[in-house]
Amino acid sequence: MHDFDLHAPEGSNKRKRILGRGQGSGRGTTAGKGNKGQKARSGGKTYVGFEGGQMPLYRRLAQRGFSNYPFKSEAQIVNLGEIEARYGASETVNFESLFRKGLIKGTAPVKVLGDGELTKSLKFVVSAVSSSAREKIEKAGGSVFIKGDKAPEKQE
Repeated sequence: MHDFDLHAPEGSNKRKRILGRGQGSGRGTTAGKGNKGQKARSGGKTYVGFEGGQMPLYRRLAQRGFSNYPFKSEAQIVNLGEIEARYGASETVNFESLFRKGLIKGTAPVKVLGDGELTKSLKFVVSAVSSSAREKIEKAGGSVFIKGDKAPEKQE
């Protein structure tokens, strides 16, 4: 055995089955396509849902109603308990900081839910906040700023 004796595991590489090379090959004459018919011809495919010329089921059924599925928006959920554990007092909780601390993945909007307790005064700049979370944040002395709202007025 040499250091650079690299090879694939046994059974992982199979030979390509060669078709239509005479009777002696065992895969000659019809080359595994049976006898005649549409599927035996080159390019002889039909589309998904084809029913032999009969009107397909998906065209026989009436289309009614509206589905919002293609337009739905899903938010990433973060609970107050997780935020309490990872953030220090007077920090800002926003998309970038949540991503850095490993609480969210991807680019979907963030919604903060009120599961858990919050004792630190934090500033939240997120897409959405549940009413129970907002209550707990304000009770702890923090502030909530929803993205898309007007910037909060400066108090002097």
